[in-house]
Amino acid sequence: MAFNAGKHSAMSWTGEECAMEKALSSCRACPGKDSILSFFYVPASFCPYLNMISGSLYETSNLERGGNNRKKIEEFSRSSREKLVQSKNKMFSKFTSILQHAVEALAPSLPLQEDFVYHWKGITHYYIETSDDKAPVTDTNIPSHLEQMLDILTQEEAERESGETGPCMEYLLHHKILETLYTLGKADCPPGMKQQVLTFYTKLLAHIRQPLLPHINVHRPVQKLIRLCGEVLAAPTENEEIQFLCIVCAKLKQDPYLVNFFLENKSKRPEVKSSAAAEGGKESVLAPDTGQSQADHPGEPQAAAAAATSSPAANNNNTNNYNLVTSLLNLTKSPDGRIVVKACEGLMLLVSLPEPAAAKCLTENTELCELLTDRLVSFYKALPPSMDPLDIETVESVNWGLDVYNLKEDAAVFTGKRALISFLSWLDYCDQLIKEAQKSAAAVMAKAVRERFFVSVMEPQLMQTSEVGILTSTALLNRIIRQVTSEALLQEIVYFLLGEDKEAETPATIAQNPLRHRLIEHCDHLSDEISIMTLRLFEQLIQKPNQHILHSLVLRNLEERNYLENKPQEEREEREPLENGQPHDAVDLEEDPLFGDDLSPDSRLSGSDWLGSSPQHSPDHSKSDGKTEVHKIVNSFLCLVPDEAKSSYHVEGTGYDTYLRDAHRQFRDFCGVCQRWDWRGSPKPLEKCNLDMPFFEGHFLKVLFDRMGRILDQPYDVNLQVTAVLSKLSLLPHPHLHEYLLDPYISLAPGCRSLFSVIVRVVGDLMLRIHRIPDFTPKLLLVRKRLLGLEPEGVTVDHSTLLEGVIVLEEFCKELAAIAFVKYHAAASSSP
Repeated sequence: MAFNAGKHSAMSWTGEECAMEKALSSCRACPGKDSILSFFYVPASFCPYLNMISGSLYETSNLERGGNNRKKIEEFSRSSREKLVQSKNKMFSKFTSILQHAVEALAPSLPLQEDFVYHWKGITHYYIETSDDKAPVTDTNIPSHLEQMLDILTQEEAERESGETGPCMEYLLHHKILETLYTLGKADCPPGMKQQVLTFYTKLLAHIRQPLLPHINVHRPVQKLIRLCGEVLAAPTENEEIQFLCIVCAKLKQDPYLVNFFLENKSKRPEVKSSAAAEGGKESVLAPDTGQSQADHPGEPQAAAAAATSSPAANNNNTNNYNLVTSLLNLTKSPDGRIVVKACEGLMLLVSLPEPAAAKCLTENTELCELLTDRLVSFYKALPPSMDPLDIETVESVNWGLDVYNLKEDAAVFTGKRALISFLSWLDYCDQLIKEAQKSAAAVMAKAVRERFFVSVMEPQLMQTSEVGILTSTALLNRIIRQVTSEALLQEIVYFLLGEDKEAETPATIAQNPLRHRLIEHCDHLSDEISIMTLRLFEQLIQKPNQHILHSLVLRNLEERNYLENKPQEEREEREPLENGQPHDAVDLEEDPLFGDDLSPDSRLSGSDWLGSSPQHSPDHSKSDGKTEVHKIVNSFLCLVPDEAKSSYHVEGTGYDTYLRDAHRQFRDFCGVCQRWDWRGSPKPLEKCNLDMPFFEGHFLKVLFDRMGRILDQPYDVNLQVTAVLSKLSLLPHPHLHEYLLDPYISLAPGCRSLFSVIVRVVGDLMLRIHRIPDFTPKLLLVRKRLLGLEPEGVTVDHSTLLEGVIVLEEFCKELAAIAFVKYHAAASSSP
């Protein structure tokens, strides 16, 4: 068994060609069972190189014997001979590997450490003995040696107790094998060595369970190798680079404190001579130093980790490089979409690390914020200048990295679909990244998105005068708000749209924030499409879990309750409950200018006829807890629209009770959103309120009330959207908002209006106009059935806009009654 001894000494693989020729001859002869080489006998049909060489030699022999075929011999070109030689050399290399495996299989098993050292020396001997550095690494034994070393390390760990370092791992750490491999990979010698080194590092970190990164002889070469990744765009090693970077990110996610090893001080790079001198000199990669400092000792990773958390890189992080992030950012520019997605996943892991030093370095010393915003701007600018709002609203939901698309199919659906999906996909990534990020890093990234995208790009689009541009940009903004879920990004969007002011509004200050003022004005735009889309935008905003939205739009103007009449309590209690059979503060329609003197008494319905059906004030109409009895409030809204203007009782399934289920569900959802906010449970005591301050409902409610006042003259779709926003506000569990929007019995201060008073005025207007329309009730019923799809479209009905407005008004009053009922019972069930 001469091959056994050769495993360590005699078999140095000198005279390789001679050995290969003998092996080749043995293979051709198909040796018997007694020959060692019979172990790797390969039939000719499985060896194309053998077939080619054998066939060529046989053909050459025939040509020589023929004598007359000498011209055919000369037809062998030089290039063909060169290819033959190359194929032969490649075959020799493969047989070398086969011989090595055969020898190892037949040789007696050695201790793991000796086997490990043998494979490592097999790699180093290659560089000592080989002069040809142009042959690819796949034609050498290096990949096989590296694979065997990994297998040995994995086997060693499996045979030992958890956390115990074996002699092979000790050898790898002590002799700085990873440093040597890094140097070989950086030089990429032989060609393809960088790929092999990256694969070795990746598998080592992935397969070994014990913590390796705390060792200085691991994290230092890992840090160096990280800097080699992403250097060249579309490099052949991109796949190995991203796999390596992602496994490092995964290890940092498991032990976040380790990130401090990778915050490299700009003024102190490991390659410079000063640091090398401090570490005792830089050793040769092929003759590593056998000395071992305390920090190098593989048995003390905790000490190294403690040193990392107190290192200058951790404390003086404002001068640090975060090369791991930089390399991932470079790979996000790869033309290979799979590489981009993996790089984005790696960044997602890094931003979530809780270490403050890493978070600060991430946002201050890398180009992460620039990547997010620049790409967002680029995708947005690629969108068509005009798009159908319905297409924007209904395009399928997008998750970053998962958008599979077909350009032809997308273009067939609507122009710009692919660009829209790309934009929404990257927006989703930005949103998720900020959502997962450490709190301070999330705030910085969200602010960067606000300044570089929303302010710089979207604001000019929203402020333009082109109706098509306004409609498209508002629809996109609505889709963005609907999609955003991260708290930090939503907060910045809200500040961008509504400003950060918290003081109560006045008529003189509503225009201080131009964008906010413009958006609210768009709710009452000449273009119904713009009005509807902007109202949808605010409806979407109201439902987002952000306290500042509601405070800015509504609540800051109701804080002092100065919508209430400022009279002493005794005077209010002594006030006559009834005047001429009507509530004291009821709207007197006889004196209302809407009821002109030109109406005859017969064509006019007196105020008491329609308003008298609503509940009257009584001395005990309020309970001791200050809440008006719910049934009186419900009946107040249900009786607002007179019977002559009602049509729902003619159609089955359109009663008031149909709104109760939806109101209960929506109120429960709003309570879940608002429960963590510092909202008061009961109204602010009047004695603490500044009732002398003039009341202004605020710009937003002013526009909504103005729109509500014109409900009989507006298109059906506009009315639906106005009432949808008001119903959402009414559902909010804030005592002042509830009082202002849903309590018909509050005594309003002079010049003030509430939702109830606005509806009363609309009903008064309706009473003036209802008797001017012949066959009012049949036409009203026909319009309702058409809206419900119970009647086909036919001849246009006169006054259809007014009739549709009456139907919306009736349904809205039923909805408000259901909301009041649900909120009262929810409060009653929660009170002790």
